[in-house]
Amino acid sequence: MKLSQLTAKPQLIEVNIDDQDTIKEFGEAITFHTWDRQPMDTFMKLAAADHSNPSQVIEIVRTMILDEKGKEVMSKDAMLPTHVLMKAIAKVTDILGK
Repeated sequence: MKLSQLTAKPQLIEVNIDDQDTIKEFGEAITFHTWDRQPMDTFMKLAAADHSNPSQVIEIVRTMILDEKGKEVMSKDAMLPTHVLMKAIAKVTDILGK
């Protein structure tokens, strides 16, 4: 197989935070979207990030947590609850690892 056969335009995929605690707290799963393929610069920023500095990691991952139209969910004026953000980050990084 040629490497070029694996290239494709990134597609938005739906991601669910559906653990028992989330469903208990909110009454349902929480859904967001991300790209199935991330730009190489984003992937490299995350790999090179100082993971002992959570704000640096959050700044990078923030760009990967999207709504159904591909727009960032968080901004400087609107943040997710910390425990939900941490679960979303875990989901995104899990997807990146596959």
